[in-house]
Amino acid sequence: MTTGVRRRMGVEERRQQLIGVALELFSRRSPDEVSIDEIASAAGISRPLVYHYFPGKLSLYEAALKRASDDLAARFVEPAEGPLGARLLRVMGRYFDFVDEHGPGFSALMRGGPAVAAGGACSVSTASTTDALVDSVRQAAYVQILTHLGVTDPPARLELVVRSWISLAESTALIWLDGRRIPRAELEVQLVHDFAALAAVSAAHDEEMRALLRRVVEDEPAGGPFGGLAGRLTALAG
Repeated sequence: MTTGVRRRMGVEERRQQLIGVALELFSRRSPDEVSIDEIASAAGISRPLVYHYFPGKLSLYEAALKRASDDLAARFVEPAEGPLGARLLRVMGRYFDFVDEHGPGFSALMRGGPAVAAGGACSVSTASTTDALVDSVRQAAYVQILTHLGVTDPPARLELVVRSWISLAESTALIWLDGRRIPRAELEVQLVHDFAALAAVSAAHDEEMRALLRRVVEDEPAGGPFGGLAGRLTALAG
């Protein structure tokens, strides 16, 4: 009779495994509720071995946040093909996939992270790291949206629209997680409509924004998300 032999992992491979295990646990529960012993057990290694790769739960938590933020930023990457409304709807679908899968972790990331270690210095370090990661996600999303709009040097009003919409998507997702009282698919469409509405209000005050909005709307099919918004608004006004 033969027994299986556990394959020895290299240093980086083991680190990545531990980050993945920690992220999975942090995604289901608050990091405050997850212990190093639990992470070690899920990874199939001893508690001391976890400390061989990470000084403590704080450093492992920050590494897991970095992976999560990279994943979240990647959700905004979308081929520049087809009408803008359909592209944004696909982006929102992937964004809410992440929110759905990593609820507690997403909340911790966007709200500044929990106090996973005692001591003021650790708390400041965690908050600083989390703020930097959230800013990197927002900037990646901002750059991607400008790419979809075909703009490299955005005017001030366009920057305001895009950054406001990204913040709205974040707050909407956080509120949705608290009870999920609105169907997710409806929120995804609503957020695409919100982008169009923000752009339209800005266009009412600025000729450059009007020209951009006209260019975007010209490529939108009647059955697309933006066309659907126009139909709803017409019905309300009737």
